Amino acid sequence: MQVTRRRRHDEKRGSFVVLGRPVGRRITFVTAGLTAVAVAAAGTAFAQTHQFGTDQVGQVTARGQVVSSDQYIAPYGDRLVVNNGKIMSSAVSPDGTHLAASVADGGMALALVDLKSWKVQQLVGTSTSADLRISSNAVGQEAPAYSPDGTQLWLGQTDGYTRFTVNADGTLASPTSVRIPADGARHALAAQAVFSPDGSTVYSAVNGQNRVVAIDAATGTVRQSWAVGNAPRGIAEVGGKLYVSNEGGRPAQPGDTTINSYNTQVPADPVTAATTTGTVSVIDLADPAAAVRSIDVGLHPTAVYAAKGAVFVTDTATNDVSVIDTARDKVVQTIATRPWPEASVGYEPDAVTLTGDGRLLVTLGRANAVAVYRYTSPQEPVGYVGLLPTDYFPAEIATVGDSVVVSNTRGIDARRPTSSAGHGTHDTTSSLTRFTLPSDRVIRSETAKVFRQNGWTGRAVTLAKGHGKARPVPVPVRLGDPSTIKHVFLIVKENRTYDQLFGDLPQGNGAPALAEFGENVTPNQHALAERFGLYDNTYDIGTNSAEGHNWLMQADNPEYTESSAGEYLRSYDTEDDALGHQRTGFLWTGAQAVGKSVRDFGEFQQFLTKPSGASWQNLYCDAKNMGATGQSTAYALNSSSPIPSLNSVSVPGFPKFDTSIPDIYRAEIWKQDFEKNGPANLNMFWLSSDHTGGPANAAAQVADNDLATGRIVDEISHSKYWKDSAIFVVEDDSQAGLDHVDGHRAPIQIISPWARHGVVDSHYYTQITMIRTIEQILGIHPMNQKDSAADPMRAAFSPKPDYTPFEALPNRTSLTAGLSTPPSCGVDTPAPQDPTAAAAPKAIVPAAEVAVAKAWDTWKSHQRLTGTRAVPDFANPAQLNHFTWYQTHDWAKPYPGEARIFLPEDVPGAYIPSAESDG
Repeated sequence: MQVTRRRRHDEKRGSFVVLGRPVGRRITFVTAGLTAVAVAAAGTAFAQTHQFGTDQVGQVTARGQVVSSDQYIAPYGDRLVVNNGKIMSSAVSPDGTHLAASVADGGMALALVDLKSWKVQQLVGTSTSADLRISSNAVGQEAPAYSPDGTQLWLGQTDGYTRFTVNADGTLASPTSVRIPADGARHALAAQAVFSPDGSTVYSAVNGQNRVVAIDAATGTVRQSWAVGNAPRGIAEVGGKLYVSNEGGRPAQPGDTTINSYNTQVPADPVTAATTTGTVSVIDLADPAAAVRSIDVGLHPTAVYAAKGAVFVTDTATNDVSVIDTARDKVVQTIATRPWPEASVGYEPDAVTLTGDGRLLVTLGRANAVAVYRYTSPQEPVGYVGLLPTDYFPAEIATVGDSVVVSNTRGIDARRPTSSAGHGTHDTTSSLTRFTLPSDRVIRSETAKVFRQNGWTGRAVTLAKGHGKARPVPVPVRLGDPSTIKHVFLIVKENRTYDQLFGDLPQGNGAPALAEFGENVTPNQHALAERFGLYDNTYDIGTNSAEGHNWLMQADNPEYTESSAGEYLRSYDTEDDALGHQRTGFLWTGAQAVGKSVRDFGEFQQFLTKPSGASWQNLYCDAKNMGATGQSTAYALNSSSPIPSLNSVSVPGFPKFDTSIPDIYRAEIWKQDFEKNGPANLNMFWLSSDHTGGPANAAAQVADNDLATGRIVDEISHSKYWKDSAIFVVEDDSQAGLDHVDGHRAPIQIISPWARHGVVDSHYYTQITMIRTIEQILGIHPMNQKDSAADPMRAAFSPKPDYTPFEALPNRTSLTAGLSTPPSCGVDTPAPQDPTAAAAPKAIVPAAEVAVAKAWDTWKSHQRLTGTRAVPDFANPAQLNHFTWYQTHDWAKPYPGEARIFLPEDVPGAYIPSAESDG
């Protein structure tokens, strides 16, 4: 049927109406400040108004600038935005004139800031635009180290350090490699370094090898080595002793439950898979042969700072600071850094300093704040003063004369100026903020501001009262009250922006010029959006998959993963690394804790085995056969997790990420399990074909993902479980394309009889608010301060259900387009395209671009996109985004903001590091 489309705006009613559909429907625009939902709960009416309203990321409001993590930022003091990537950590020169920041995700390894002029003075890295070139941009978790006389700077990298000479004007010169040999598969992963008082020796925490070494500062020779705890990070020298924080705690002992972390088994909880110990090693330099002593501290000890007879250690996972009396080598005080009573975890203290007038300052990375305490002595309890707001994720703090300087890892979010016609998640920024410490009165005033910016309110998590007497509603007000929804399906996809998928929908805030996978590629998702709601102001928080899956499974990207972004060699996806897991567990462990059943289909899985012959083509034919006959797969795959609590609820035949596996195969594996066993209360999926980069071309893979999604929704909606089900569809991140609002803006879908049908919802939502909504439905207690503070998405639900099932639409783009070898069961013949929608790619390369396309195919073959060793995001993101754009525009249109089609090596931004690219 041919239809024509027109759009008109009803000014009076504030709604959009789309005309000319085969089935007409009103699309209601949901605005902020309205009572989005008002239903009775235990006899009391309630309303939901999200504090962000319809604010967009990047917008500057009275509360501050909106960022993608459910926060506003408006720092105290002066700001310097650094448009050269994220600051991992930083150090101030001994004379206080310069700050050296290790940076990542911007083509550089170091940014040198002149603190007097308050400008970036020098950039060091592999990029051709660097002022000083070095061989690798990989940087460790901890800060560069200046020698006591300020003439040297040492930068921790994968296999040791790069040593620089410091010129008289503070700039760096003469980079020299100081190598620490690998120990089998374990690289050095150099962490914090500290000089001896005379500058002759550098003591290095060798993070990847669980040891500390003494290095001759002049020759680079390793003189001595001491075994310490797991994953040493911070180090300080005090009175002839070294204090070393071991983020992974003590070495495992017989009888311990352990989980892997970079080829070391560390003590860990069998349910949450999080570490259970934290230690500080003490090395006596006066007696180097003496046994290394150990002091127990909180979990995930990171920064170590020494002053006035004490060593302060930030215990990032237990959200406190351990104060060690260096005279007794004993913890004499533990300072809580949990400012909001509603949640005990998730603030992530990660740096500390002491001012001359005795005020202790602690950065709270995930709260975008500095906590201020009055400090007298190690034994005297501190007095809490309050909080000062920072930019996004403060990671380091230092005093410079009367000023305090804070390094903020993510600055003002992904708002780096570019020449592209949109924003991307890798347009990362960082920032420095500086201020003179104000009076206690001002600090108390700023504390209230921090609370507002984080959404910290009273009674954020209200528990149910009584015994199920409340009337069921879709999203209960009180945690544990009954919901009309019993079965939640969380479908996690890969890497698309809102504009890439829905930029062609006129009723939403889209940019058609940036749309790559319009209605003729994704007919099911378009139909689902128009029927069940279009959400055009929702954001993924992470930059990449390492962060994105954490945000969905933990409602946070823990500091360990946040600080690892400069190297990503110890781990990328942290499924197989205990250091990446928060102590309060995951979404599924929270469900299990309240007696809800869980079933996992690939999400957060780490391992995959495939039989010989399990090619994309054969699995495609297998999926068609399973769909037609109901027979089992001929190519049984096996996917698994190292986390016992997840592995026990996983369906092993449903494969994890691998772009050489069609999603329609995954859908058939799930369907057989669903029809045999029914759903759990929480069902988690990883449908990853829309990542692209597999054997079929980009449009074919996204069409495969769309068809699998449609078939899953069709199956659920025609089952007896539909009446009490809700399906949440979300990307893990939105890094693989451009968006005209912000690179973090992503498509989501909420599909349920209880979903509000036919609306355009422009409330600010994030992955965090989605997870909080799932928690509220299933009665799962929030995991940390982020999801505790989040507002559930009540505006997305209706008290009156519509049980009409969804009929999956056939694909209009061939699923086998772009294959070099056709499947034995024949190529896919798609359904006719809608002539009123943008045409799908024809998968034809113009003669003038054949050589370029072949070069890109060669590039693709090296990107670990397929097979059992497939790694999400191994491919350089700038290159993969260009490759996808070229394919979806039939090699006839340059990438937005560019004048020509590039070879892989010529792509602007190709310096951005990929996962494990240094491995």
